[in-house]
Amino acid sequence: MKAIIPVAGAGTRLRPLTYTQPKPLIPIAGKPIISFIIDQLVSVGITEFVFIIGYLGEKIKLYVEEQYPDLEKEFVFQKERYGSGHAIWSARKVLKGVDEAIIVFGDSILDIDFKAFMATKHSCLAIRKVVDPRDFGVVEFDDKDKVVRLVEKPRIPKSNMAMVGLYKVKELPLLLKSLSHNIKNNIRTGEEFPLTDGLMRMIEKGVPFSTIGVNSWYDCGKISILLETNATLLDKKGYASANLPPYDNTIIINPVSIGKDCELRNSIIGPHVTIGENTKISYSIVKNSIIGNYAAIKEVILQNSVVGNDAGITGLRQSLNIGDNTEIDFS
Repeated sequence: MKAIIPVAGAGTRLRPLTYTQPKPLIPIAGKPIISFIIDQLVSVGITEFVFIIGYLGEKIKLYVEEQYPDLEKEFVFQKERYGSGHAIWSARKVLKGVDEAIIVFGDSILDIDFKAFMATKHSCLAIRKVVDPRDFGVVEFDDKDKVVRLVEKPRIPKSNMAMVGLYKVKELPLLLKSLSHNIKNNIRTGEEFPLTDGLMRMIEKGVPFSTIGVNSWYDCGKISILLETNATLLDKKGYASANLPPYDNTIIINPVSIGKDCELRNSIIGPHVTIGENTKISYSIVKNSIIGNYAAIKEVILQNSVVGNDAGITGLRQSLNIGDNTEIDFS
């Protein structure tokens, strides 16, 4: 069984971060989003991967090749982006002869029992109840809890059970044929060819689908969710840094994740801070933030912030001689 990971999107909601950094490589709780996905799949025995790349795809390819040299992997470049179904269809040549596959979108982190997911008898959809289903692909059931319909971003939802970007497809050739039918006949939802429509065509052909719930779902498409996910994971066992070296006149308020070869001086760091490698921070206060690699921060107070790689921030330093009964507001 192969894993198919589409990571061709431009991550427009995370700009300006994603002008130079693909979303799957943004670090959360000490490692990039894509590493959470790969590690989960490897943990259940999957070693063959197909990555569908596009925007800044060479950076993703370089990272995967360097960090996971032993994986059997192929990279497919999606020249034009017309939705998730089109992404899977674009990899049809390297998927020839593959009967089963796991499809995982490369911008979400899931807390799920992967062993139970892999053990399901039929093709399977990972789902979670959401407040507003109109932004998701949703699953509709009959009165016997059988999956009867999948709808992409319904204007009037009949279900609040959203698909979270994880699919087990036991009939992959039929999925590719279904996607090909939709693309050749220009059957779109909005302007795109979503994976949801290809899966729905399989249901119409009589393919049974089961579902499994996820414990937590972190759709890392917005800055606020990135920071929330970072804080949530750092609070869990095994994500925060342990046995940190002493930093010069610096207070660390756990939990934090601090990369290698960082220089921290005269600062307060934490809680819920992720710092990449080779970053320098001095005379600053940083909390609830994500800082990239090789960043330089001096004389600032940062909270609820995301700072990219190689970024530099220097605050305003003042020398004051203040008399009696004086009020100063620098805000």
